[in-house]
Amino acid sequence: MSNPAASSSAANPRMRQVALPLLFLLLGVIYASWVSRIPALRDHLQLDPAGLSLFLLGGGVGAVSSFPLAAWLIGHYGARRGCWYAGVALLLTVPCLALAPNLPLLMLVMLCLGVCSSCFNVAINALGAEAEKIAGRSIMSQLHAWFCVGTLSGALLGSAIAGLGIGPLLHFAAIACCALIPLRLCYRALPNDRPQYIAGKKHFALPHGPLIALGMVAFGGAIVEGSVADWSGVYMKDRLLASDGVAPLAFACFAGMMLLTRLVGDKLKEAFGARRIVASGALAAGIGMLIALAAGEIPFAIAGFALTGVGVATVFPFIFSAAGRHGPTALAGVTTMGYTGGLIGPPAIGFIAHGFGLTVALSLVGVLCAAVALAASRAKWLE
Repeated sequence: MSNPAASSSAANPRMRQVALPLLFLLLGVIYASWVSRIPALRDHLQLDPAGLSLFLLGGGVGAVSSFPLAAWLIGHYGARRGCWYAGVALLLTVPCLALAPNLPLLMLVMLCLGVCSSCFNVAINALGAEAEKIAGRSIMSQLHAWFCVGTLSGALLGSAIAGLGIGPLLHFAAIACCALIPLRLCYRALPNDRPQYIAGKKHFALPHGPLIALGMVAFGGAIVEGSVADWSGVYMKDRLLASDGVAPLAFACFAGMMLLTRLVGDKLKEAFGARRIVASGALAAGIGMLIALAAGEIPFAIAGFALTGVGVATVFPFIFSAAGRHGPTALAGVTTMGYTGGLIGPPAIGFIAHGFGLTVALSLVGVLCAAVALAASRAKWLE
């Protein structure tokens, strides 16, 4: 009997080539779509910085707690099928953000969103790590560049939709409907990778040994990236009085510069080594944050956030590439540490902002970049 998935792949060789980049792009679009509407969600429920932090905390808790599930899902069903299951659940969850009538329910939806998005993220990175092994060269930065294409597109689209006065519910529902078809096409085009079940096989473990250094870099990088994604729009609107249409441009430029950097990231890695690129990039990210916070004008602040995007662009591609070489269990463990940073970082920024102001809180992100640079310089398994 013929395999339908294999027949579909053979019939659509071009779709099979673009499937993996398209999955990264879809994750970026979905992520940037809801991030770009954080100010609107905040204003709808009249949340203060502490309330907004609790909202973001729900997503972080969901993400961190999901990694044993992600590892089990890939171990039992393969990354291809795990990607499909998690992707459908993610598309169903996003519109619910706009339906939540109060903070507790919004946190619950964010928890579900965190679970779905992190399972999808681990699955497509496992697919990417396997594709990198088959290719025999570094391609992970290119794949993550497609994620940046998605975040840039989603942020610009979110800015335009907000400027037109369209509410988050219609925005999120349209994104979910439009993303479902390419998600299904990618699933059908990818080769069937369902693993053989092995009784008693351990599918998840926390990082140990040299993997701890990789996890620490991922931890710090997630704080920086998550803080810019979740708080740059709020900072632009509250501190620099940017409009709803202009505020998301800070994140859009951040994502755009990440994209450009990742397009050349694999070549930089081959020329200078992953450790040197990640360490120097983290220092550049710190300088970018200080520029953004010292600027009194919107264009200079956007430029600072853009430089931060250049600096953190190579962190996750190189970390996932290094961890993926040791299998999905190592990848899930290192990603857990990364998402723990995403869990702690943005909500902590909100609580610090509640007591000392958002400028002070984001200044600590700039200081953290130096710690990321130090950790990267000691992460031998990055090479």
